[in-house]
Amino acid sequence: MPESPPEPTTTDRVRGAAARALGRLPAPLQDALADALPGGPAPAVDGQRLDPAVRLLLALNPDGAGNASHVRADPVGARARLRREVLGLAGRPTAVGRVQNLVVGGAAGPLDARLYRPAHAERPPLVVYFHGGGYTQGDLDTHDEPCRLLCRQAGHAVLSVDYRLAPEARFPAAVEDAEAAFRWARDHAERLGADPGRVAVGGDSAGGALAAVTAQAVRGRGGPVAQLLIYPSADHPTPRPSRTLFDGYILPDALRRAYFDVYTRGTGVDDDDPRLSPISGRLDGLAPAFVVTAGFDVLRDEGEAYARALDSAGGAVALYRQAALPHGFVNLTGVSPAARRATVAVARRWRRFLAEHAAGGAA
Repeated sequence: MPESPPEPTTTDRVRGAAARALGRLPAPLQDALADALPGGPAPAVDGQRLDPAVRLLLALNPDGAGNASHVRADPVGARARLRREVLGLAGRPTAVGRVQNLVVGGAAGPLDARLYRPAHAERPPLVVYFHGGGYTQGDLDTHDEPCRLLCRQAGHAVLSVDYRLAPEARFPAAVEDAEAAFRWARDHAERLGADPGRVAVGGDSAGGALAAVTAQAVRGRGGPVAQLLIYPSADHPTPRPSRTLFDGYILPDALRRAYFDVYTRGTGVDDDDPRLSPISGRLDGLAPAFVVTAGFDVLRDEGEAYARALDSAGGAVALYRQAALPHGFVNLTGVSPAARRATVAVARRWRRFLAEHAAGGAA
């Protein structure tokens, strides 16, 4: 019988409650408190100013999403730690019409999944969603609130998929699961109460890369009608300026590299393989893409380069940068009002984008 997933400790919950309380303070006071703490992040970089609530959170917890050496040495332990921290920071869950746990078809067997349905919607569009976490972390619970917000604010059904993670399942397991899960959702959309003619794909960070790779693998007839790519990992080998400018704002570049090392160790895959770096893939004929980037993010430049590459290939693209926020902001909605507003704005703009570009009528 599998072990129960780790839950937040009392310390995690106390820290989360404190972070939520600090997030409600006036912005000038948050900045002043962050200024008083040693080693906090710079408040302004590259013409952008960091959200004060996030700045204070990072000043209090400079380790951000985790430690690269911990991820390399004990990826399963690092996964458990991140889960506890994310759940500790979460606030009250956003209400949606219905939430249902179910099983979908993966590449090597069944995968756990969670379906979110909006209230008072018949046959809404369906977004097959892949969570972030560097291919080694994250699960249905760590990304429960982002999926709830997407469902409620976009009015779309969301199918969150718990694909296989490294090191238990290294590359290309996650890619194969993502493609298989999308095909399963497309074929079962009617049964899920969604419109089979409006099945999209989405995800954040590593999950954004999986969504992009899935859109490339299943293009044209039977493919997704649109892509929602939230700060996607799009170009692993190219050292763009954001990797240096925003090193340490939630996602240090060393941690980014550690995730890839754990995911690909021993596989012999090249860094520019399109299944790792979708910018290297064939970009013509893809579904319309709504690309979201975060200003304080090592992945900012590659996500925006991917949007430009899609545009150059003739695709329909919208690029939306959240300049004041870091990588992972969809998981910070419980402690940063700005992150919550941004996530709501992403969902509402995505709704309009899908309505404009997807076949089958208004979303």
